[in-house]
Amino acid sequence: MEKIATMEFGKVRENELDQVDFSLAKEPVENKKILKGVPAKHPKIYVGCAKWGRTEWVGKIYPPKTKEKDFLQHYVQHYNSIELNATHYKIYNTEGIQKWAEKAGNKDFKFCPKMYKGVTHFGSLKGKEFLTDEFLKGVLAFGKHLGPIFIQVSESFSPKRKEELFDYLKGLPTDLQFFVEVRHPDWFVKGDDSNELFATLNKLNMGAVITDTAGRRDCAHMHLTIKKTFIRYVGNSLHPTDYTRIDAWVKRMKYWLDNGLQELYFFMHMHNEATSPELTVYLADKMNKEVGLDIIKPTFITKQKGLFD
Repeated sequence: MEKIATMEFGKVRENELDQVDFSLAKEPVENKKILKGVPAKHPKIYVGCAKWGRTEWVGKIYPPKTKEKDFLQHYVQHYNSIELNATHYKIYNTEGIQKWAEKAGNKDFKFCPKMYKGVTHFGSLKGKEFLTDEFLKGVLAFGKHLGPIFIQVSESFSPKRKEELFDYLKGLPTDLQFFVEVRHPDWFVKGDDSNELFATLNKLNMGAVITDTAGRRDCAHMHLTIKKTFIRYVGNSLHPTDYTRIDAWVKRMKYWLDNGLQELYFFMHMHNEATSPELTVYLADKMNKEVGLDIIKPTFITKQKGLFD
């Protein structure tokens, strides 16, 4: 069973959203060292949500009366990736992972598992080799459907522990793609710690997760450490700002793709996930029009009021 949770990080009251400056950060000058100005011939674009187990989607994008055990087989018809938060809450064995992978069949579908919280959120990162190995043993069963693995450290994990973080990352397999998400505000203060973080990720061929949420604008840092990006976008139940924010993201993503970005992972979050499919359709339509892509998007069973008007 998939773990159900909501993205509460950076949540603000609805009546405060109009006061938030949602402008995306300026393009870091360091990105020019990553993107060389020439478009990739066949960039890979993956769009998904954080979970497939949403009962609110039954009758919307899942057929009426769909049982929970069948949610994933319907999810893969609407998206080509998932930011798999379920793996953050327990270590899955290979049999369980293989059953999920089988649902994707021959589709170009990627599962992007989140590192187990027993590694990242409890105690030191030192001495976590066994748990890390068990986690990786499980997710490797995704086979061709394994996308980037993302490692999130807690909001209290500050740059004072940077050597601990860097040592842990240096011990990870080099044949897997990792992205790292930090949340402590001090990581985003311009200076040595921020520069060292992004430089270390670049050296290790790891990406930096970009998280766009209302209450923590610093986490939408726009740094690219490799020619791939992993975006966690947190909407607010189709508030008007959700759409203008997506417009800004489409513009930025087009710029990156025009300049050589090779892989793009965009994951739609909501504090209430019921309306994630509607905003995904808006994103896909905008990207397909502005960038000339053919991104898969949810197909609604019944017309959603105001969505296609």
